[in-house]
Amino acid sequence: MILAAALVFLCVVAPTAAAVGATVPHRAVVDGQAYDAYVPAATKEGQWERFTCEFDAAWAVLKTFGVEAGLEEQLALVGQDRSVEPSYVETPGGVEIHGGDIATGFSGDYRENFLARASGAAMRPLFARFGLAVKPVRDRAGVEEALRGGGLVWMKASVDFLPGTPATWVTPAGERYPTVLGNDHAVVAMGYNEDGVLIRDVLGPTSSNRARPYRYHVDWGTFLDVWAAQGFDGLAVRPT
Repeated sequence: MILAAALVFLCVVAPTAAAVGATVPHRAVVDGQAYDAYVPAATKEGQWERFTCEFDAAWAVLKTFGVEAGLEEQLALVGQDRSVEPSYVETPGGVEIHGGDIATGFSGDYRENFLARASGAAMRPLFARFGLAVKPVRDRAGVEEALRGGGLVWMKASVDFLPGTPATWVTPAGERYPTVLGNDHAVVAMGYNEDGVLIRDVLGPTSSNRARPYRYHVDWGTFLDVWAAQGFDGLAVRPT
């Protein structure tokens, strides 16, 4: 009877599909640098389309935790605001991008419009849909905590973590979000140490940077400055 009860208990607590893909954070030396916490994020060769970085970064997070979700499936779950195709204008107060509601869906033509994008708020339900724990993270302490807990951080940044032209995204309803104009990007933070953060970037080599790696280190100062330009838009994602 005791054995039978134990077997029943084991069946009840069997891990979910998401939990099967979980990784345990650990100290590691990567590319010659020692990291206090490291969760090796999955990668693939390049983005699906020119401006699908939010979904490519999400794919890396999901795949790491045992979930396979392509572009079409992700886009269907996130939704797409087609009310207006994004465009920008220079005003006395700075650059304004007028587009759809990036807090509730993806806005723009991801094949042609360099302004096309989504925010973490729009991506959050995607991770939750696959049974992953997800919450906003907006500072260094949050990034470190997420990685120590075995999670990854999906975040908005800029291409190559280079400075971008500050801009404000304006929705049809008048909501305003800080962003950058021409080099908006999304990546995954997968490790950290005292010096900086290890980044998974699915973009990889392109005609503008043929030497761009899929994994690179960014010092904390640059990381936080670039992230600040995107309103510290990030999501800590981990298996439940």
